[in-house]
Amino acid sequence: MILASILELLPAGLTMLSLGTVFAIILLIASIKLKVVVDEKVEQVHEALPNIDCGACGFAGCASYAKAVVADPELLGKCAPGGPETSEAVARILNLQVSGGGVELRPIVHCRSHTVDRTYYATYAGIETCTAANAQANVQACKFGCLGYGDCTSACKFDALHIVDGLATVDYEKCTGCTACSKVCPRFLIEMVPFGHENMMTVACSSKENGRSTRSMCKTGCIGCGLCTKKTELFTLANNLARLDYEGYQPSEETQAAIDKCPTGVIVFRGKSAPTPRPAG
Repeated sequence: MILASILELLPAGLTMLSLGTVFAIILLIASIKLKVVVDEKVEQVHEALPNIDCGACGFAGCASYAKAVVADPELLGKCAPGGPETSEAVARILNLQVSGGGVELRPIVHCRSHTVDRTYYATYAGIETCTAANAQANVQACKFGCLGYGDCTSACKFDALHIVDGLATVDYEKCTGCTACSKVCPRFLIEMVPFGHENMMTVACSSKENGRSTRSMCKTGCIGCGLCTKKTELFTLANNLARLDYEGYQPSEETQAAIDKCPTGVIVFRGKSAPTPRPAG
């Protein structure tokens, strides 16, 4: 009886074994034919990158950038978090020379106003994000000021941004220049500027209101008086707002005179060892 049962099952077993063998061969052929050949240089470049997928390079992540830079070496130097060291490492892998290091870009928040410096029309009780608050009218009197709910701090992967007394503040020791903060600010207050010096002078304001209106809303805003433009040509005035030529900026007696004469103290230094701004107003 047992032998008969085995003999009855034998054809089915042989059939299953044959089918299994056929499928195994098909899968083996498919794996060989469809195998994705990975460029060794792409793998090496990927390993040299920070692998934080911040998107500062303009690609979805480090893997995408690695493929792109191997295909087009003109993209070398796009990794802001990696900085010059990463660019040099990638250049060595691609047998290229890095020309010049360039000036690193770092964010500057064009606002100096803390909570105590601002005029508020009402208490905001909505979703605590800058994007949500910015969609509401009259959250604060100045429509150009920092909202202080920290969308930029959430976007930063390096813990380089913090909200200090209602104002987004950059920790330049930790900042890598990844641009994430500048992309999420709904009021476009954060600008990536060339840091040709450890500390950069800036007009910490974005208001385009006239001087009288600005004074009524904020103690630290630019009132468009133009005194800075009379001290140095590096400052220009447009739409009631002074701006500094960052690329041309060099510390001098003239630039220091501009900061000393500013009536509201809106011209300040930003950087790793920036001096504490003088009291506002």
